[in-house]
Amino acid sequence: MNFPSQLPEQLSLWEPPISADLPRLVAGVDEVGRGCLFGPVVGAAVIIPAQIEADLVAAGVKDSKQLGSVQRCRLAQLIREVAIDCKIGIASVAEIDRLNILQASLLAMKRAIVKLKVQPELCLIDGNQRIPGLPVPQQTMVRGDSLSVSIAAASIVAKVWRDELIVRLAAKYPAYDLTSNKGYGTKKHLLALQCYGATRLHRLSFSPCGARDETENF
Repeated sequence: MNFPSQLPEQLSLWEPPISADLPRLVAGVDEVGRGCLFGPVVGAAVIIPAQIEADLVAAGVKDSKQLGSVQRCRLAQLIREVAIDCKIGIASVAEIDRLNILQASLLAMKRAIVKLKVQPELCLIDGNQRIPGLPVPQQTMVRGDSLSVSIAAASIVAKVWRDELIVRLAAKYPAYDLTSNKGYGTKKHLLALQCYGATRLHRLSFSPCGARDETENF
């Protein structure tokens, strides 16, 4: 894989120092879909080889929210190709409604971490919330997707995976414009909720969703 040689300044290369005696395997961990009205919350855990972090930044890796969909898809494929390990975890709509969105987000990230076949020596968690019961050392990072290459990579992988899932589900629920909004509360999505009610994949604990449409058969 060929990478651009110039390193942009959009993303700081903050990662824990690598000891000469004990090289660290660091997993970046992030979640997407926390603010959506529809569908699961998705976490990703990605272990990037330290020697190619600068190359990934040069290739465009940064916070997924700063990238277009075509860029994200290209970078997600690249990240999967070069990562030491990369896994997805999800928390369902039922779990979101039962636990609350914060706890469900932490659960999705934990599931991604425990699925890793290569156990990291440290997990960098985006945000300020530690993951309960994680059997691996962890460190939280506020705005981590702008500060850590591995967290930014996780944000991209999680975003692309979730968007592809929502697009597949959109065929079952055409009235909600899910292909465009990916589950977020756009005007068209909110209007559909007012007209048709919520589906079984809407988060009823989120106030815009209101009552479920009992006539839907999915």
